[in-house]
Amino acid sequence: MHPELHGNRAQSLAEATIAPGGRTRTHRHRRSEELYYFLRGRGRLHIDGETAAVAAGDTALIPAGSWHHVINDGEEDLVILCCCSPAYAHADTELPTSDNGGEG
Repeated sequence: MHPELHGNRAQSLAEATIAPGGRTRTHRHRRSEELYYFLRGRGRLHIDGETAAVAAGDTALIPAGSWHHVINDGEEDLVILCCCSPAYAHADTELPTSDNGGEG
């Protein structure tokens, strides 16, 4: 769900699936904070050099400006609902010059 498509105003909602052994690219959003709600699977969430184990039923806050990525270290798909406020925008997403970004 995104304002450009559905008429909502202040946030976006997307579902992401990460296959076993996969990961997202390290990135950050300058303006948007994100809530990740883990629907299925397990993995590790990395935020600004800190790592937390995550599993179905967990929720995590990713503050605006924080470098982050998720690794699926489980044996099934890791499925996440990603809520951004303000709504996700490509122009607000920054990729590091190397894949470790601000995470050292």
